[in-house]
Amino acid sequence: MILLGPMAPTLLVLAAGMGSRYGGLKQVDPVGPSGETVLDYAVYDARRAGFETFELMATLPGVPLYLACGYVEVEQATLDLPDGMHLGAIRMKKRYRVK
Repeated sequence: MILLGPMAPTLLVLAAGMGSRYGGLKQVDPVGPSGETVLDYAVYDARRAGFETFELMATLPGVPLYLACGYVEVEQATLDLPDGMHLGAIRMKKRYRVK
């Protein structure tokens, strides 16, 4: 991680994908005793560690999910895949205030 100036660190969330091997949307499936999701746990731990900003790269089918979770679109991107195919994606961000 590279910190530039007095900015708080940004957490890059790597829980993307449609969950085809898992069989569902792993990011928002309830896994905790009160229905917490994997994303909830990641955010909770990261906030306790001082992270305020969370970013991810969403494929186009995943954008509505992350919008519903409070993320905002930052910019469009094209991911170049090894087989020469191109995949549309959206860089998304969510900011929290550390308590």
